[in-house]
Amino acid sequence: MEKLRNNKFVISTLILIIGGFFTKILGMLIKIITTRLIGTDGIGLYMLLSPTFSLCIALAQLGFPSTISSLVAEEKSRNKKLILGLIPISLLINFIIIIILIIIAPFISNVLLKEPRTYLGIIGIGMVIPFISISSIVRGYFFGKSRMLPHVITNILEDIVRIIILIIGIPYFMKFGIEYVIFFLVTSNIASEICSILILTALLPKSKLHIDDFKPNKSYLKNIFSISIPTTSSRLIGNIGSFLEPIIITTVLLKVGYSNNFIIHEYGIITGYVIPLLLMPSFFTMAITQALVPVISKSYSNRDYIGTKSKLKQAITFSLLIGIPSTIIILLFPSQLLHFIYNTTEGVNYLKILAPIFVLSYIQSPLTATLQSIGKAKCAMKGTIVGVTLRTIILFIFSFFKIGLWSLIIASSVSIIYVTIHHIIYLKKYLT
Repeated sequence: MEKLRNNKFVISTLILIIGGFFTKILGMLIKIITTRLIGTDGIGLYMLLSPTFSLCIALAQLGFPSTISSLVAEEKSRNKKLILGLIPISLLINFIIIIILIIIAPFISNVLLKEPRTYLGIIGIGMVIPFISISSIVRGYFFGKSRMLPHVITNILEDIVRIIILIIGIPYFMKFGIEYVIFFLVTSNIASEICSILILTALLPKSKLHIDDFKPNKSYLKNIFSISIPTTSSRLIGNIGSFLEPIIITTVLLKVGYSNNFIIHEYGIITGYVIPLLLMPSFFTMAITQALVPVISKSYSNRDYIGTKSKLKQAITFSLLIGIPSTIIILLFPSQLLHFIYNTTEGVNYLKILAPIFVLSYIQSPLTATLQSIGKAKCAMKGTIVGVTLRTIILFIFSFFKIGLWSLIIASSVSIIYVTIHHIIYLKKYLT
């Protein structure tokens, strides 16, 4: 049985790694197309909006995907009833978020972000989140069953759809202004998510559907929310920190004398070029993490603590085997990589400082996933709270020092180091 679980974990991980590799290649192609068509300032504007997008997705999903994955893996519920009964709840949450978003969109764009051109993009976010929520719920089922191929297929097809749409759409919307391009970039996710929903639904086990299947089950909902609330709280805290990031940067840097154009340009370089380049190896760590959740949930629920510890060690080892060589390549050829992917060499200095720090971020995903899978989501949340708080405080204080966007580099580095060390210390405690 243990050998079977090991083989399943390895096979699932390999499928996700291979799929993740192709997805990253396609994702790189999307970046190349986007950056060359809308330029650095356009990227800066889109990235200014990106934390708001991420926060809304986290609120809309409410931790349901990973929760479903864990419950399906533990085989303690009827899967059809679990998934279908959750969809009305998810749509209700999405509807509330959309209404709130429409009401506060002018405030976010004009007052918080101090950039009116993001208004249409915020409205676009409301149009996208229901599709993301539904596809992620169905995706959670396949993760729980350790069936990774449907996830890989849909990811690849999603990216292909987006590439086609972007090539056709960006030049068309450029005629109306950059704010319409940003709106199009956000809403282009609708087509790709519909593609995922159709494919994933077609691959679900065939059975007759009844109206009662969509009726939420109280006992299932209790189990779902008992896991999802702590899990999503950790993610939400990170997203709230990211949401505050551009607000703090624009407010403080404008106050100390930097121009709005400078802020958007430099912020675009860091969040649109540097960090995505550093996150490219993360397809490997995310693959490991996604395969890890159902395996660790099952082994820990069976009190197989040695097996749990062994899987975590494997995940960390594999993550570092990819993370360290990737970091070395980035440090040796920063200009060449930036020029090849984004047709620019701006951001080299930022890249050289952040690259060594990001080695720790490559192992952070499996550490966080393990804490959540063994029922210690609150511990992961506490570590994230302190990390985000440190990041926000440091970002705010250092932004007054007139060092430009280096305040963001320093704040991000401290947060990554702290959260990684925190998770390692507590996992040693829980798994010893």
